[in-house]
Amino acid sequence: MRTIFSKSPSPPTHHHTFTESLIEENIEAAELSITKWDSLHGDDHVSYCNIASVFSENNRDEAKQYLSSIKGLQKAMRYLASLESTSDELVRAQTLMQTAMKRLEREFYQILKSNRNYLDPESVSNHSSSRPSVSRSSFSDSEEDESENDSIPEVERGSSAVIADLRAIAEAMISAGYAKECFKIYRTIRKSIVDEALYNLGVERNLGFQQIQKMEWETLEVKIKYWLNAVKGAVKTVFYGERLLCDQVFAISSSIRESCFTDVSKEGALALFGFPENVAKCKKTPEKMFRILDLYEAVSDLWPEIESIFSFESTSTVRSTAVNSLIRLSDAVRTMLTDFEMAIQKHSSKTTVPGGGIHPLTRYVMNYISFLADYSGVLSDIVADWPLQISSPLPESYFGSPDKEESISSPISVRLAWLILVMLCKLDGKAEMYKDVALSYLFLANNLQYVVNKVRQSNLKLLLGDNWVTKHEQKVRKYAANYERMGWTKVFASLPENPTAEIPVDQVIEHFRKFNSAFEEAYKKQTSWVVTDPKLRDEIKLSLARRIGPIYKEFFDKYGGVQLMKEMWAESLVRYTPDDLGNYCSDLLFGSGSSGSISSSSSQGGGYSR
Repeated sequence: MRTIFSKSPSPPTHHHTFTESLIEENIEAAELSITKWDSLHGDDHVSYCNIASVFSENNRDEAKQYLSSIKGLQKAMRYLASLESTSDELVRAQTLMQTAMKRLEREFYQILKSNRNYLDPESVSNHSSSRPSVSRSSFSDSEEDESENDSIPEVERGSSAVIADLRAIAEAMISAGYAKECFKIYRTIRKSIVDEALYNLGVERNLGFQQIQKMEWETLEVKIKYWLNAVKGAVKTVFYGERLLCDQVFAISSSIRESCFTDVSKEGALALFGFPENVAKCKKTPEKMFRILDLYEAVSDLWPEIESIFSFESTSTVRSTAVNSLIRLSDAVRTMLTDFEMAIQKHSSKTTVPGGGIHPLTRYVMNYISFLADYSGVLSDIVADWPLQISSPLPESYFGSPDKEESISSPISVRLAWLILVMLCKLDGKAEMYKDVALSYLFLANNLQYVVNKVRQSNLKLLLGDNWVTKHEQKVRKYAANYERMGWTKVFASLPENPTAEIPVDQVIEHFRKFNSAFEEAYKKQTSWVVTDPKLRDEIKLSLARRIGPIYKEFFDKYGGVQLMKEMWAESLVRYTPDDLGNYCSDLLFGSGSSGSISSSSSQGGGYSR
């Protein structure tokens, strides 16, 4: 027979409030209440969920009386134990207490089992977050309580009543020395509910490193997406709701509260937070970067809740698993950033891009870096204590060292600026593969303009700043100017410095000969060249038109009405009117690939067929 008192207190003094008659009354009252409900289901094998509940809506007064009689019985037992621990009355009281505890075990089980709609994690977390004080007993009969209850939605009111009933039963059982039985029932039922909730969210319990390591990336990526969809609900609803429920039901005992929550939640939490750590241990490749960052961001964002919910000493392994996941994921990101930089530096393609267009390396690197900029928050955490180590001497004169950029200060900004610089230096080498110097400058202008556009259109602009953008736009203009200088120098030099000055006929003829030759050479060569950015293309064309058009027009007009001009037309010495030049120049830099040729059908004896 269980005795709830391991040591008898000192004998009572004459001031003790209990009398033998009062003790008898307490035992009689308890016996009346306890045996009444026990007689309804005397069979110990009756299913827990098939009993008539003391705590049903129609029996509130009797439930209150039942718990009150247990308290009276406890007082009587304490008094009797202090006098004579083997008295018949004490044995009788202990037997009644055992009967009552058996009844409360059934009630506790039934309430937990049959009120899942009120005790599911979402209901508990929502109710508790909106009404944190649910410690008031559901047996309260004050007008103030009734008035307040009227303003609470039905679901919240039901949840509050169920939690209060569970708490009242738990307090009665724990006070009577039946904590173990109470704990066992709670753990069994609630663990199955938590496990089911995690399963429904998509959390896989038995997914170890060996399995993850063998998966194809496409398969693993799907599992990561499921995990990302599940983790917020698991932490903020399932575990948070369970922690609140444990705190409220077992408010009387901090140790039982901790044990219950740990037994119910720890296994599922370890499985949940072990997954990103195992993913981080797998082989690192560039395409995994953004899912790794997603995992890091998810755990990092939830860390305050994780730390609070799993604050018990017995759940420290959950906290450490989450922290280890962040460490592993952070290391993986750093490794992949290092590998990404090395891959840029080692890019060894020897082929040139036709027409000086955008190199595939430029597109890939800038798309990758612009996506990295979307994760600047978590990347800032990851690279904060990871100083940039310059592994190879790059020309500072090219763009300057990234940490000297006035607009760049944060570690992540410096890191991304450095990656762009590494790529641009690599493109410098690829530009040297072009045999035509003018085309190499056009290639650099195209690719740097693409970089600038990507920065402008993404979060990179916020990280690198306006000064960075302005500086690199100036560099684009410089490349474009070098293209004009190298690609059109002969055309510029073929025209006289003063197109309206009087010069000998032979010089006039020579200027037209040189111009025709230089223009045709430049045009034929550059019809396959391209400027991919429309704005830059128009700026280059406008610049060319301003440098060639007015001088040529003045020179053309100067000799347009003389007899010599007619003779030169006949001999095809003058092949283009000013309007012809404008038309031909407007067709340049689209990368059409067509080559010009002298058109015999020109009404003036010249022109290119297109």
